[in-house]
Amino acid sequence: KTIASSGRGILAIDESNATCGKRLSSIGLDNTEPNRQAYRQLLLTTPGLGEYISGAILFEETLYQSTTDGKKFVDVLHDQKIIPGIKVDKGLVPLPGSNNESWCQGLDGLSSRSAEYYKQGARFAKWRTVVSIPCGPSALAVKEAAWGLARYAAISQDNGLVPIVEPEILLDGDHPIERTLEVAEKVWAEVFYYLAENNVIFEGILLKPSMVTPGAEHKERANPETIAKYTLTMLKRRVPPAVPGIMFLSGGQSEMEATLNLHAMNQSPNPWHVSFSYARALQNTVLKTWQGRPENVEAAQKALLVRAKANSLAQLGKYSAEGESEEAKKGMFVKGYTY
Repeated sequence: KTIASSGRGILAIDESNATCGKRLSSIGLDNTEPNRQAYRQLLLTTPGLGEYISGAILFEETLYQSTTDGKKFVDVLHDQKIIPGIKVDKGLVPLPGSNNESWCQGLDGLSSRSAEYYKQGARFAKWRTVVSIPCGPSALAVKEAAWGLARYAAISQDNGLVPIVEPEILLDGDHPIERTLEVAEKVWAEVFYYLAENNVIFEGILLKPSMVTPGAEHKERANPETIAKYTLTMLKRRVPPAVPGIMFLSGGQSEMEATLNLHAMNQSPNPWHVSFSYARALQNTVLKTWQGRPENVEAAQKALLVRAKANSLAQLGKYSAEGESEEAKKGMFVKGYTY
């Protein structure tokens, strides 16, 4: 309930070291631990961030790191009343017997790792698996995704962590929005079936779904009102009102698109807190403003606050796109994107 508090959402900075390297190389920086630390310090020490951000998902390295002044990142977050979270999955690997699909590994040793993360100060966890519409998706891939998420959720709760349940339905493909809705309903039906089978407490989970949109290569774009209508239809058909919060992923949408779509979903009351758990849609302009230069830190932090505040307003249904920068309008979809 704290994470799902009014006007607040999640900052996802749990990119693996390889993905963080891609981000850093986009501004000409080497993928070293000091550079990753500098970037995450910039984000987490942004003054006033806690007004709009209730939780931050960290990569394992960041959970154990401190600022250059020696203050633990976990304590920096506590001071801002932001709850620390941890990415616990071990990434996607090919799923044998499927239609060129993946499954998510990381259940082995998860219980002992979760206990350690809790000791270090983490209070929620994230596990991301994916479903691809162009690949079918096969019944095997959907079942594997749902079962893996349910096992992870049960293990997390057993160790005192709130699990974020995230089956991402990838944007790849040229299918219409109706097809996305059909697949999303199928996936979420299986996810909740297996969550129940594993005795997961629905009041103690958060969801991180994809928005229901047309495939990225579909000839017609959908407006925010249409995306909101289809997404809320899917959620109302599949998600019990016991679930406290639905924290959407941005999945390659532009910063402004992700905010507009969230705003459209909050134009009337929902049974759950409908909010955001964005990575690229909160960080894109920040990275480009920073450029790895100490003299740009303050300006980059201001850019983060602008995005966090815009999404806070969208969570309250009060966002206006007036005055948004050109950078915020740039799409970030990457075909076949891997973390």
